[in-house]
Amino acid sequence: MPAPVIMILGTASSVGKSVLVAAFCRIAQRRGLRVAPFKAQNMSNNAAVTADGGEIGRSTAVQAAAAGVLPTVAMNPILIKPEGQRRSQIIVEGRPWQSLDALDYWQRKDQLWAVVTRNLDALRNSYDLVIAEGAGSPVELNLKPRDLVNMRVASYAQARTLLVGDIDSGGIFAQLLGTLMLLEPDERALIAGMLVNRFRGDPALFHDGVSILEQRAGLPVLGVIPWIHDLGLAEEDGVALERKAAPASAGLTIAVVQLPAIANFDDFDPLAREPGIALRYVERPEQLAGARAVILPGTKHTLAARAWLHERGFDAALRSFPGAIVGICGGYQLLGVSISDPEGVEGGGGNAAGLGLLPVNTSFSQSKRTLQVHGRACTPWANAAPLEGYEIHMGRTYGDEINPVAIITTRDQQASQHFDGCYREAGRIWGCYLHGIFANHAFRQGWLQSLGWQANPSASPPPPDPYERLADTVEAALASRSGEWFEGLC
Repeated sequence: MPAPVIMILGTASSVGKSVLVAAFCRIAQRRGLRVAPFKAQNMSNNAAVTADGGEIGRSTAVQAAAAGVLPTVAMNPILIKPEGQRRSQIIVEGRPWQSLDALDYWQRKDQLWAVVTRNLDALRNSYDLVIAEGAGSPVELNLKPRDLVNMRVASYAQARTLLVGDIDSGGIFAQLLGTLMLLEPDERALIAGMLVNRFRGDPALFHDGVSILEQRAGLPVLGVIPWIHDLGLAEEDGVALERKAAPASAGLTIAVVQLPAIANFDDFDPLAREPGIALRYVERPEQLAGARAVILPGTKHTLAARAWLHERGFDAALRSFPGAIVGICGGYQLLGVSISDPEGVEGGGGNAAGLGLLPVNTSFSQSKRTLQVHGRACTPWANAAPLEGYEIHMGRTYGDEINPVAIITTRDQQASQHFDGCYREAGRIWGCYLHGIFANHAFRQGWLQSLGWQANPSASPPPPDPYERLADTVEAALASRSGEWFEGLC
């Protein structure tokens, strides 16, 4: 018999659905269930690589980690990666499928429904429970006829469905009650209850609000989930960058240039978690003032990012910047001498001069590299330190007689001997393709120390496992309203 499905729907984007799915996955895992996350269609440039080289949304990989299982492409069979100018690369079952504009994709949704159901069925036949996530709002009435991810999935699986609203953004009554009002009767019948997310302060102050919601909706409020500070989980949407701000009293500042179509910005979360480090996302050259280092992150459209840097005046600012300069993936390509896209792999294609800060050139081709890798560092600050991470890129970067950042010894569990990246000026300027490089402790702290940062041996101990902390918080909030309802859903 196929496993049951719990579905988490939101009243809008960025109401906390992804984090709550991770919480439910860990709660179920702690109760002895083999549980898998599922998101039929994800739109994000924050991606992860599965063990077999497939590409899925980063938030789904986080949810799989919360569930204690390896992520697979079945958990996120369709990934839309925006490239700018209303075009996106469509990843189907982990591999690039087509690059389409919004209208072309809209017209192909019906043929992709079979992809969704095939992968959901496979998960239901392999696990005890599936926790599915919606996207945006389930009642965007102009989009519902070709829905792939919200009520169509819930109806197909006959999922016990929870509706989440974000009280911190305001309008919680309109969010929840308005969404319920716009659902069709058979869809509303699937809703098991409501969750009020991101409550600041004492939940007892919202007791009357709970009563009003329950009376008007005819459904229980199953929990009032508190705002969870500094959880440290990878975010799905670039919207999250609006909430990332450096503490005013922070010490060493690192600036990350917020490029158009920024990708995999969670690469830098391990830096932000170090005591005495302030991570600042910047969009103008004058915001580099006072920073000890500047990082160019990944981007889904390198040539567009190059033009943006020039238009914003970053060329001169970066060339005269006195501190460390780093590029990861697309940022590495931008630091080079030239960027060539003769086949129009990213949008309209073309050629451009890079920033000229590293002696490398990049050329794009249709083949995409998505790999989990292991290796060791070759840099002055972390020579021979172990490294692990992943690659997601379509460009190939090359140069003569360069100093590599890393030697890759394993790719997708196969032995390899490949140099990645380039550094110059004793490591002041460097770049590489390795996403997740700052998650490697020795490499990260060695680089920070080269900037003048000092580890504090008397610093507070690291926070508890974020998945356990998340599950504890959410489970306590659920129990306060509904006892042991979770077992009933399972």
